[in-house]
Amino acid sequence: MKPRIERRRRGATLEDAILDAAWAELLEHGYTGFTMEAVAKRAGTSRPVLARRWESRAHLAIAAIGHYNECNPIEVPELGSVRDELVILLERLSDRGAGTMTRVLLNMTDYFIETGSSIAVIRDRIAGDDHLKEILQRGILRGELDPKKLTPRISTLALDLVRHEVIMTHKSVPRKRIEEIVDTIFLPLVTATTAESKSLSSGKASRSHRSNVR
Repeated sequence: MKPRIERRRRGATLEDAILDAAWAELLEHGYTGFTMEAVAKRAGTSRPVLARRWESRAHLAIAAIGHYNECNPIEVPELGSVRDELVILLERLSDRGAGTMTRVLLNMTDYFIETGSSIAVIRDRIAGDDHLKEILQRGILRGELDPKKLTPRISTLALDLVRHEVIMTHKSVPRKRIEEIVDTIFLPLVTATTAESKSLSSGKASRSHRSNVR
């Protein structure tokens, strides 16, 4: 019987194994008990290997959070309705946030003290801002939303309200409450009037015509 030969992991394969191990450590021990040594042991590698890629446990922890989200993407189909797309996005983000993500973030106090940062600083890695931007842009192109009303604060309002509720309750936000946020708070602030909608649609048609002429 030939002896088993263990192949040395390299590149992306090794990095994925390390980030998976780091995420598991964050889930089990929080940031307080999060160490490079523990991650290396769980990943079956050495601390120097980690140190060559991440200069501190803080950098590794944030990379692990980003990796988890990349491996568990949230997909929102184009439904022809900004309202329906928003409800789906917020519901799926709520479900993910109420599970493992909120548990990890609430155990990151030492990280925030150590780095002088906050949840807001790592928001881009834990939320769905890119998906939200895509949905809002589609709504603008369809003439549903008035881009002049979509200020930075208002654009993220519905997402911010759902985030807040998940953090405060540690539970998924019920669909009816998400619909209430979208229908009674967000959309009334950004919906294009009939005249604005016609103007936006006309502008889109004009751009399309010019493109075809070329």
